[in-house]
Amino acid sequence: MWIVPKLEYEDSFVKVASLLGGEEFVKVARALLNNPESSDEELASATGLKINRVRKVLYELQGRSLIYAVRVRDPKREWYVYRWRVQPEGAEVFLATVKRRLVSKLRAKLEYERSHQFYHCGSATCPKRTFEEAMELMFTCPECGNRLEYYDNSELIRAIEWKISQLEDELRTGGAKRIEVS
Repeated sequence: MWIVPKLEYEDSFVKVASLLGGEEFVKVARALLNNPESSDEELASATGLKINRVRKVLYELQGRSLIYAVRVRDPKREWYVYRWRVQPEGAEVFLATVKRRLVSKLRAKLEYERSHQFYHCGSATCPKRTFEEAMELMFTCPECGNRLEYYDNSELIRAIEWKISQLEDELRTGGAKRIEVS
C-alpha cells in the first residue's frame, strides 16, 4: 500500500504557494513573510534561487492577487525597483474560490452518480460502465473480457456528500482549516 505524505504549512499564504508551485514557491513565500517589502534581488539572495526563477514565482503569485508590488526609487543606484508585499486576505480569498469550484464539481459528480446505474467487471484497471454502455457491450468488459456485474456506488455517493458538507461548512465558517498537500 502506498501512503500519501501530508505536508503542513504554518501560514495560509505558504499553503497556497505550495499548492501552486511546490518548494520554490514555498521558499519565496516564506522569504516574503520573513522580509516584507523585499526586492526580487533580495528574495533571490534569501532563497538561493536564480533571479529569473524568483521573478517567475513573484509574477505568478501577483497574477493570483496573493502579493503586490510597490515601485520605489533605489537611492544607491538611482533607478526604480519593486518591493513585494503579501496581500493580506489574498490567500483566504484564493482558498475560498478553490473550495467553491470544488463544491460545484463535486455536486455535478454527485448528480451523475445518483442518476446512473453502474456495472463493472471487478478488475481494478477497467472503468465502470453505465447501464446503457453495459447493454451495448452485452455485459462483457471490452478490456478484459470478464462479465460486467452491478456496481453499488452508494459508498462513493456518501463520500461525495460528506466532502461537500465539509467544504460548505468551511466556507460558511470562513475557516482556513489545515490544508493537506499530497
